[in-house]
Amino acid sequence: MELTLLGTGSPLGLPRPDCPCAVCARSLGTRARAATALLVDGALLLDLAPGAALAAARAGRSLVGVRQVLLTYPHDGPPVELPAGLPTAGRVPDGRELTLISGHRVRAVPMDSPGTGYEVVSPDGERLLYLPRGGAPAGLADHQEPYDLVAADVTGRPDALARLRAAGAVGPGTEVIAVHLDHDAPTGAELDRRLAAAGARAVPDGTVLYPGEYSDPPEVPRRTLVTGGARSGKSVEAERRLETFPEVVYVATGGTREGDPEWAERVGLHRERRPGSWRTAETTDLVPLLAGEGPALLVDCLSLWLTDAMDRVGAWDDGVWAESGREALRERTAELVAAVRATRRTVVAVTNEVGSGVVPATAAGRRFRDELGRLNAAFAEECEQVVLVVAGQPLVLRG
Repeated sequence: MELTLLGTGSPLGLPRPDCPCAVCARSLGTRARAATALLVDGALLLDLAPGAALAAARAGRSLVGVRQVLLTYPHDGPPVELPAGLPTAGRVPDGRELTLISGHRVRAVPMDSPGTGYEVVSPDGERLLYLPRGGAPAGLADHQEPYDLVAADVTGRPDALARLRAAGAVGPGTEVIAVHLDHDAPTGAELDRRLAAAGARAVPDGTVLYPGEYSDPPEVPRRTLVTGGARSGKSVEAERRLETFPEVVYVATGGTREGDPEWAERVGLHRERRPGSWRTAETTDLVPLLAGEGPALLVDCLSLWLTDAMDRVGAWDDGVWAESGREALRERTAELVAAVRATRRTVVAVTNEVGSGVVPATAAGRRFRDELGRLNAAFAEECEQVVLVVAGQPLVLRG
C-alpha cells in the first residue's frame, strides 16, 4: 500500500486564514498544512483538500486513477467541489463495506461523534485506519488485529488512540500518524516531542508512506520526571504524556485533608482533567507499586511524598534530625530511587522546584528544600527523560 498525505491540517488549514495566534504565525513553509486528505494507491481518495490535484502533483502523484472519493465528515451544505475527472464524493453508512475495482476493501467504522472512519485493506493485505477530526471509534471489540498504520486526530482526541491500544488495534508495530492538526496544538519541535510521548509522529504535507514496511517507531520514554514551580503546568504536562495509554494508575501522594475546602477544590480539578478510565490510588507507599507489574503510573507528586517521609522519621525536629532523622530519611529516599531504577513499569512523576525562590525562614523549611533538591536529582538520574515546565512551556532537560 502506498499512502500519500496530500494534507495533514484541520479543515481550515494551518495557518488559519486571518488568524493572529502564535501557532498560526509560526506555521509557515514546511509547517504549513492543507486540510487533511489521503490518497491510497492512487485509486482511493479519503477526504478533500483545496488544491488536491496540485498537492498530488507536488508529491509526484496524480489523481487520474482515483475511482472512489470518500468523506469522513457530515456534509449538508453545497456540493463539494471536486477536481475535474474525479467521481462524486460520498460517505459509506456505518458498518458497510465496499470493494473497489482496484481490489481495495473499505469498511465504514462507527464513531462516537458525527463523522465516519474508514478501514482500508489493500489487495496485498496491508491495513489502514483513518479517523475523522474529533472522532474516536465506538464499540470496538477486544483483541482486534493491529493495523499497519493509523491516521487520526491524536492531538484533539488522544483517548481515541488509548481505545485502539486497549482493543489491540494499535500494537507495537503500528505506525501512528497525527492528522487534522490545528492551531490548538503546538508546532515544530514541541509538537514532535508531544506526539513522540504518545508513540506518534507528524509528517509534512506531501509525504508518501508505505504501511506495513518496517519503520522505527517514536521512542517513548519509560521513566519521566516533570518538574517546575507552583502553577507552572507541570501536572498538565505529566497527564498529557499518558493520555494515549489504555490504562493508567494515578498515584496521589497528597491524600485527603478534612476541613480544607481549598485542597478539596484542587483535588477535584485534577480528577476532572483525568480520563475516566484512569484509576486513582491515594498512597505514599510507592516502592511496592514500582516493584509490581501493571499499567503506567503517574505519581503526583514527590514533594508530598517527601513531606510524608519527613513526618514519619520526625525530620522536622532539629534534635531528632541530628540524632536519627537524617539517616532514616536518606534510607527511605535511597529505597525509592532504587525502586525507580529497577521498575519495569512506565512511570511519569511530578515534583516541585523549590530551590530558586526565597530562602525559607526556618531550619525545618530549609531542610525540606535541601532534601527535595537531593531527591529530585537522584530521581532524575534514573529517568530517561527530565522535563522542566516554565509558564506552561515544557523544556526537555534530558532525553
